[in-house]
Amino acid sequence: MIPTSFEYTAPTSLKDALALINNGGKPLAGGMSLIPMMKLRMAAPEHLIDLNRIAELNYIRETNGQLHIGANTTHYDVESSPLILGKCPLLAETASYIGDIQVRNRGTLGGSVAHADPSADYPAALQALEAKIVLTSSTGTRTLSTADFFVDTFTTALEPGELVTEVIVPVEAGLTGTSYQKFLQPASGFAIVGIAARVRRDEGKITLVRIGVTGVGGNSYRALKTEQALQGKSGSDAEIDAAAKLVGDGIEASSDLHASARYRLHLAANYAARAIRLALSRSV
Repeated sequence: MIPTSFEYTAPTSLKDALALINNGGKPLAGGMSLIPMMKLRMAAPEHLIDLNRIAELNYIRETNGQLHIGANTTHYDVESSPLILGKCPLLAETASYIGDIQVRNRGTLGGSVAHADPSADYPAALQALEAKIVLTSSTGTRTLSTADFFVDTFTTALEPGELVTEVIVPVEAGLTGTSYQKFLQPASGFAIVGIAARVRRDEGKITLVRIGVTGVGGNSYRALKTEQALQGKSGSDAEIDAAAKLVGDGIEASSDLHASARYRLHLAANYAARAIRLALSRSV
């Protein structure tokens, strides 16, 4: 199908883009979600504000033990950046699972985060990383935790006139292992279940464990009961299996043509165990 008619503007500064968005413009990043919705006429913006020419939103840099990644950074750049590969490998690994090469070359970190698809890959990693999301409007900037930013299905804490402008993730300390494991829907590449694990073991005991989950429910979340079950443990197979079974505890699992709620919870437990084991094997 063909989208309805619309006005198109491609500003080169964040200031100009925010002014246009304040006047009712719809931001366009990589277009991997918005353009298909427009073609199906599920979305019909009157004015598109193309963000791709705003160079100040495209960067990857390290400051004070954190990586700052601009919203216009593509999935491919996240996947292949030597800085991210070396300092935050979980995010690079997660980006490598997104869609196909065409999607990774066009889609952006900020666009994916703002869209908040319940089956998107990044949210699981960002939950496990305890990332921060920077939101900017014409009146200022605020920074939210991932837990506060992702609210519900396709719903975030973004206010009218705000853009996601940056994602902040930690530089991993030594002895921290990470892994992203995903059961995907073959046609779309989206996660039926995706589990991000971040584990640190010191002197034979797990001293840090963070588990991010996507695809299971209406939005991403941290599997706190799984984390609590592993904290202070040695990480034996029995301990991992018991903790992984808690990954969907208290979650209203989604049910659709791809997987029933029961099957999703079964997958979540199995993929959580895989992710934790692999993360532990990398925590050296």
